[in-house]
Amino acid sequence: MAPVIARLYQCAAGFFLFLVSLGFVEGGRLLVIPQDGSHWLSMCAVVEKLSEKGHEIVVLAPEVNLHLKESKHYTRKTYAVPYTQEELGRRFHLFANQIFDEVSFPTMIIEAYSSTMFVLDLFFYNCASLLQNREVIQYLEESKFDVLFTDPALPCGVILAEYLSIPSVYFFRGFPCSLELAVTKCPDPVSYVPRCYTSYTDHMRFTQRVLNLFVSSLETPLFKDLYIRYQDIASKFLQSDVHLPTLYRNGSIWLLRYDFVFEYPRPVMPNMVFIGGIHCEEGKNLPQEFESIVNVSGEHGFVVFSLGSMVSEIPMKKAKQIAEAFGTIPQTVLWRYTGEAPPNLANNTKLIKWLPQNDLLAHPKARAFITHGGSHGIYEGICNGVPMVLMPLFGDQMDNAKRIESRGAGVTLNVLEMTSKDLSDALNAVINDKSYKENIMRLSALHLDRPVHPLDLAVYWVEFVMRHKGAQHLRPAAHDLNWIQYHSLDVIAFLLAVVLVTMFISLKCCLFCCRKCFCKKGRVSKSRKSKAE
Repeated sequence: MAPVIARLYQCAAGFFLFLVSLGFVEGGRLLVIPQDGSHWLSMCAVVEKLSEKGHEIVVLAPEVNLHLKESKHYTRKTYAVPYTQEELGRRFHLFANQIFDEVSFPTMIIEAYSSTMFVLDLFFYNCASLLQNREVIQYLEESKFDVLFTDPALPCGVILAEYLSIPSVYFFRGFPCSLELAVTKCPDPVSYVPRCYTSYTDHMRFTQRVLNLFVSSLETPLFKDLYIRYQDIASKFLQSDVHLPTLYRNGSIWLLRYDFVFEYPRPVMPNMVFIGGIHCEEGKNLPQEFESIVNVSGEHGFVVFSLGSMVSEIPMKKAKQIAEAFGTIPQTVLWRYTGEAPPNLANNTKLIKWLPQNDLLAHPKARAFITHGGSHGIYEGICNGVPMVLMPLFGDQMDNAKRIESRGAGVTLNVLEMTSKDLSDALNAVINDKSYKENIMRLSALHLDRPVHPLDLAVYWVEFVMRHKGAQHLRPAAHDLNWIQYHSLDVIAFLLAVVLVTMFISLKCCLFCCRKCFCKKGRVSKSRKSKAE
């Protein structure tokens, strides 16, 4: 009965938000500057919902892209970039597959950094090409947009919001090393907020807190390394000296694609709105080909295996290890895979080029989900209550996997070092140990027990910024303080000076009194001696 009441409450609250936004917002003009790749897949859902509510939307996209295609929900405005579709695919393929190279740890770090910068170079070329395109910039000036909606992982939208003098809404998973917390002046204690790539929980030992503090000290140099080039082109474009973090602080609302069912609790700012699971939907009926596979799986059910939108094939040696592990379990395995089929592929394993991941996970026969630990897949696993085996590959996926594992809802494996037995044991654990299912169902219940669906909440806040021309009342005064004032170093210095002056005066007074007393006693003794003589 309680889940039914909660669902009714959620529907009523969502309907109320719909009526509020319908009554106060006429069709506005929205400029969208997205990031290509998987980031766009969830941002697109918000854009489509806003389009259905009558808003006029323009999506600004490079001519060469992965997912930024034409749609009836928006007008796509393109600009030229200095690379081809083949080069784009090659760079992303290199980025996604370098993790499987069997090299030493230092070499792996160097290769990971190089391949990451290789892809980031493309994004920088996008931004530079856009800002130098006078035809597009003139179009934007003449269009008189009400709000700019952007993924601030790339600063181009932030720069254009400043240039066009319009409020902006950020749609975001997170900077490397949670730099959005530093940008927004959000308290970020290193004592219990784990830094990126540490794979720590919010309960750290002393040695972990030491390393956490060390990693925290590297965040500012990392930001400069990743974004200093954007600061240079922003200064040239805006024709003034620009401090990039200052531009980021002008964002009205941060729509953050996580919540505290998944993320560890920590301080937040008033203009942060949490929309984790925004892409999750109720499962639909499976296509006939998948329905037949699922039905054949019988009482044992099935396992879903996908490493995300960027990785659909792996080296043959690793594929054979995985195929061997799948042959040891009774469940049917649906494996999203486009490479050459391993020769030892078992009869219970189906290789599929594309699969309806959310619909499969929503099926009652889904027993486990093998995922790379991307936020989309993890939230689909949480929404549908399916325990996970996590094989993180790059970026924040290691930390995402640790969060699920620390809550007892999954098992994490090192994709390079794992053996067939490791994968088989992990699958048997999450399928047969009831605690994993119980824990993921608890997370699912917490995540779904909300008054408003994250998609409706995101739409509401975009329209809120349209209605009020920003959200200045949510901007903390911390942005107007320098580093010394923010940390009250001037106050501490003043109080320290008062204490020192007080101590100095007190010491001088004591010394003066002592001298007076001892000098007086000295004179009395001398007079007594002279009289005695």
